[in-house]
Amino acid sequence: MTRQKVVVAMSGGVDSSIAAALLKQQGYDVTGMMLRLWSEPGKEESNRCCTPDAMAQARRVAGILDIPFYVIDAKEVFKDTVVQYFLDGYARGETPNPCLICNRQIRWTFLLNHALALGAEFMATGHYVRRMKDEGGRIKLLRAVDHLKDQSYVLHVLKQDQLAHALFPVGEYPKTEIRRLAADFGLPTASRADSQDLCFLAGDDYRNFLQRNAPEMLKPGEIVRTDGKSIGQHNGLANYTIGQRKGLNVASPVPLYVITKHATPFDDAQGRRNILVVGTLEELGFTELTARDVNWISGEAPREPFRAQVKIRYTAKEAEALVSPMEGEQASPEQGRRASVKFDAPVRDVTAGQAAVFYQGEVMLGGGIIT
Repeated sequence: MTRQKVVVAMSGGVDSSIAAALLKQQGYDVTGMMLRLWSEPGKEESNRCCTPDAMAQARRVAGILDIPFYVIDAKEVFKDTVVQYFLDGYARGETPNPCLICNRQIRWTFLLNHALALGAEFMATGHYVRRMKDEGGRIKLLRAVDHLKDQSYVLHVLKQDQLAHALFPVGEYPKTEIRRLAADFGLPTASRADSQDLCFLAGDDYRNFLQRNAPEMLKPGEIVRTDGKSIGQHNGLANYTIGQRKGLNVASPVPLYVITKHATPFDDAQGRRNILVVGTLEELGFTELTARDVNWISGEAPREPFRAQVKIRYTAKEAEALVSPMEGEQASPEQGRRASVKFDAPVRDVTAGQAAVFYQGEVMLGGGIIT
C-alpha cells in the first residue's frame, strides 16, 4: 500500500518537530522543509525562524526521524510580501500583524506549492489548531485542545483549497504533552523555548527597525483630543499603540489614552494628517468596527447577521457581538469582502491593522482586518 506523502514545515522548534514525529508514527511518508527567510544585513543569525542554530536543530530532528530534509530560499518573496506589508501598514497609521500575511502567502501559498510540486498530498505545520470535515465535505477549523496555545486566530486567512492539503497534528494535544512526547521521541527540541516576537525583527524593537528601514514614518506631528483640539506633539505615529497611556507627555487633569492614529487627513475642517488622537478611558471603548478583506473558512459569506464571539487581537479575550457580512453593493473592490461588528458592550483597544476573528464555540468561522 502506497503511503500518503506529507511535507512538514519545520522551524527547529518543538511543535513542528513533534508534528513530523507523529505523522511518521501514523504511517505517512514524511519530508521536512524549512524556509530561509529575509533578515536585515548583518542580522541573519538572529532571525528566530531560520537562525543557523534553528536550521541545525531541524536538520538534526530530521536525521533522528530518518526523513528527508530540504531548505527552501524564500528571502525575496518574504521581504517583498511580509516585510513590505509590515511597512505599508505603519505608513497607513495602522498596527499590522505580519504573521497573517505570512501564513496566507508564504506558508500556505509559497511553501505549499513547493510541497505539492514535490508530490505531497498534504502539508503539516506545528500550529495549535484542529481541522475537521463536516457532513457536506467542507473543512472546518476548531480551536486547539489547549486553549492557552490556540493559534486559530492567525489561520483565519486560509481557504478551502489550502485546508484540503493541511494537517495540524499538535492541535489535539496540550503543550505539556507535546514536550513530553518530544522527550519520548528523543528529540533535542524537547526543552527549546517558544519564540514570541516577529522573526525578522531579530529580537530588536520594531521602532528601531522602522527607524532604519522607513524613518519617514517617525516624523513628529500633533496630538489632539477627540474634539480636534491640539494639546501637544508626538514623535511619530508608529511609536504609539492604541490604548497607550504612558509616554504621551501632555498635560491633562485626567489620564489620557491613545484612541486612534490618522496618517491620512484627519476628519476635521483643517484636513490635518499625521495626527495622534487621545481621550479619556471612557472614550477608549468602541462598540462597533468594520473589517476588510474578510475570509470565511467555509468559502461562502453567511447570508444573514449572526451572533459570535470576536477576538480583536491574538491575545485578546473574545467579546460577544453581532456580525453582519457586507456584501453586494456595500462591498468595496479595494477592501475585498467586508463585515461590520457590533459588540454587546464597549471593547477597549480596537486597533486598525489587527484582525477581528469570529468564533461560535469551538469553531472559527473566519475574520478580516480591522479598518
